[in-house]
Amino acid sequence: MFRTKVDATYSPLCKLKPVAPDVWVVDGPIIRFGPPLLKMPFPTRMTVLRLPGERLLIHSPTPLPESLAGGVAELGRPRWIVGPNRLHYWWIPDWHAAFPDADVYLAPRIAEQARGRIDFPWLPLDPQCGLPWDADVATLAFEGSYMTEVVFFHRATKTLILTDLIENFERQRVGFCMRCLASIGHVLDPDGQTPSDMRMTFAKPALRLAVETMTRWQPERVILAHGRWYERDGTKELRRAFRWLRPVAG
Repeated sequence: MFRTKVDATYSPLCKLKPVAPDVWVVDGPIIRFGPPLLKMPFPTRMTVLRLPGERLLIHSPTPLPESLAGGVAELGRPRWIVGPNRLHYWWIPDWHAAFPDADVYLAPRIAEQARGRIDFPWLPLDPQCGLPWDADVATLAFEGSYMTEVVFFHRATKTLILTDLIENFERQRVGFCMRCLASIGHVLDPDGQTPSDMRMTFAKPALRLAVETMTRWQPERVILAHGRWYERDGTKELRRAFRWLRPVAG
């Protein structure tokens, strides 16, 4: 197991941090993910969008201490709690318990991955069927053999929200072994990309079309779940991160 003596998190944790009008991130704790003897530290990040009517979309929930629950309630009414891919679901039950009136939307295979942890009603996160936030947030699914990741684009602020399609670990926040693996896996800042193992699970033609759609959105910023996110030059960062898929339009 890899352990790091440096602080890989983005303090302060479990605090709402403004990004743009009606957009916040919340940085969460480290999780360890990977094979039993090669588990690596991943910082976590949640995104909160406030849509008209003070309706809140909670993307990839992190832990929910009372202080954060209170801060979120001050922003508006949590209306939707979203698990954007099969690996991002662990704290959804806590949010569901705290905000039972919010609808839970899950990407494909989360219920299978959760193995009973999701024991309450939920809705499929399927952009093709139409979603209640479509007027304000564009939603696009990237289908792969291992998982489907669903990405979000907040039109008003031109903010793109990804989960694992791009990871970007800062070298000063990880130990030597993690730094080496991140470099080999193409996820080391400043050149974070799609992890090498995940690339093999997507059909390139379909992924290329999806990336071209994201590029046409012309995002100004790109929020990631793991590592440093891109506060500016979002479209430029997309072209860089997905250059392995050449050609990418835009």
